[in-house]
Parts: sequence; structure tokens; C-alpha cells
Amino acid sequence: MHISINTIEFINMKPLFRTTILVSLLAGFTGHAQTSIPALKEDLIQHAPETGQKKQEKIVIITGNRFSYPLVQKWIDDYNSIKPSVQIIIESRGASDPSQYDILSEVYEQDEEVKKSRQYVYVARYAILPVANSKSAFAKTYAEKGLSQGLINQLFFHDIYADKENVQEIKVPFTVYTRLQKAGAPIVFTKYFGYEQKDIKGKAIAGSDEHLLKAIVRDSTGVSYLPLPLIYDRTTKKPISGLTVLPVDLNGNGRLNDDEKFYADLTGVVQHLEGKEAKDFKNIPIGYLHLSIDKGNTNPEAIEFLNWVIQNGHTYLEEFGYLKPEPGRFTAEKIEQLSSKRAK
Repeated sequence: MHISINTIEFINMKPLFRTTILVSLLAGFTGHAQTSIPALKEDLIQHAPETGQKKQEKIVIITGNRFSYPLVQKWIDDYNSIKPSVQIIIESRGASDPSQYDILSEVYEQDEEVKKSRQYVYVARYAILPVANSKSAFAKTYAEKGLSQGLINQLFFHDIYADKENVQEIKVPFTVYTRLQKAGAPIVFTKYFGYEQKDIKGKAIAGSDEHLLKAIVRDSTGVSYLPLPLIYDRTTKKPISGLTVLPVDLNGNGRLNDDEKFYADLTGVVQHLEGKEAKDFKNIPIGYLHLSIDKGNTNPEAIEFLNWVIQNGHTYLEEFGYLKPEPGRFTAEKIEQLSSKRAK
């Protein structure tokens, strides 16, 4: 594959734009099923511009969950401002073996066998909230009444053991949407309420969480669940246009209290949830965003970037809709483990 880049223009670009170009180049290669991630890196190195001293050789490739990418990209941009010699690239995972990537950014726990081979850093938490199309009668009704656990189960899950006597009558039209593929948010959402992803009712949408969001906004009867980072506009701090957050019975008393309606802006939601331990509130699943590397990874730049995220990444969590990790999951021990690994 022939690559042509204006060297001077490339060098003068901001790190974000350089990264974007390399992502595009990488995407071109991923169309070739036989091309491995190591081979792609080597080709990028060979075609990288000369800097006047030596050719750019430091490349880190990250893949994983799509809704985590905006936060990860912010970390990359800041890191590049102090270490521009490293190209850190976000690449949407294709058919390649995930273990070939330097870093995985994921939002649900892998099985124990997979976890044995990886070093994890838990960098943030995220909430999953029920949402509806703002134009729907369902949103107008339940933004005021809220959702109890019983109603959440009734709306979202097939349960042959449910007590039919407790089924609530819903007098307004609604259409439940969910993800088609196995993915982080539906796994965390269903596990929290005691189900599996296969138990979710509704129209299954192929693609990412962003595709699920678009389906809800386009359907005036749409109802679903979404991770908090996708629900709010980061500039206005308000729910994105066309979307209404449905408040839930947070204390489990079976009704919605006034102090459980705190969804008007992103800052208020994050601060309210961070002010409590997860065990002290109900009906809001909480998942973890974690970065991981294979324990056999010998890329020192990937390990150094993870160390930087551990020390500096918390700065943007609230802005991007994440909660801080619980203290026990985010310790100096992680830094020491990764630093000792890098020194070997």
C-alpha cells in the first residue's frame, strides 16, 4: 500500500491531527485480513516522516469500547503535549486478535481465564441510566413518576417467573431498544438486575452504543438504557437533544422522592452518585472503565502511558461523565507494578 504524506505539514500538526492521519492509514490496512497489528506498526514506522534526528518509532495502539474513546483521546492529546515523540492511536477493533493491541479500553469484566493474562488498571466508573425519547408520552409520564425496580424489570426483561399479579399497567405507547451484540453496557445492566443480555426485551440494534442512542432519538416511542457518558452534552451539561433521563427509585422505597430527581445536568448527576457508595443506592448499575495490557507486553511506551493515566487521568472524569474509581481499585500499587514491569 503506497502512503504519501507531506512531511513538514505532518510534523507541524497538533498531536490530535497526527493521530487522526495515522488512524486513517491504519484503517486502510485493516481491510487486509492477513495483516497483523505488529505488521501494521512496522509499516507505520517505515513510512513515518523524518524529524531531523531519527525516524518516529514509538507507536502505541489502543482498541476497545467505543464510548470510552472520547475520554481516552483526551488523555492521548494531553500526553502528546508533554511527549510528542509517541504516537498513540485509537483503532476500532476488527477481526484482529485483541491481544495484539498494546492497550485495551473496556467497560465490563472479562472472564477469569482472560484476566489471568492481563494487567488491569481501573481508571473510572460509569453509571447506566434508563432513557426515553423526549417527545414520547412515556418520557412525559415517567420523568415525573420515575421507575421502580419492578417496573424496570417489567419494561426491559423477559422473566417467566415474574409474578403476573404485580405487573403494572402502562397506558402510554413505548418501544424498548437494546444492543444486538454482546457488549459492556448491556452486560453490566442485565447482571445488576439478575438477568443476562439474552433476557432483554425489545428491538435489537446492531452496532455500538452510539447506534442505540440514535435509534432512541429517531423513534418518538423509544425507551432504553445508556451509559452516562453518552447521555449528556459535554458543552451544555444537559441531556442531548431528544433524550430524557428517567429517574429511578434510588432508595428502594417503591416510590420516587423529590431528592431522587437530580438529572438536570451532568455535574449534578456525577456529584450526587459520587457522594454515595454504590451499595447505598439502588436501581443504577455501575460499571468500570479499565485499561489493560497483556502481561507479556514489552512495549515500554504503552506502560509509560498507563502510568501517566493513573497519575493524571482523573482530571477529566466528571467532564466526560465518569465517576471516580472507588479507592480500593485505584492505588499506588498499580503504578509500582507497571513501573517494575517497564524496568525489566
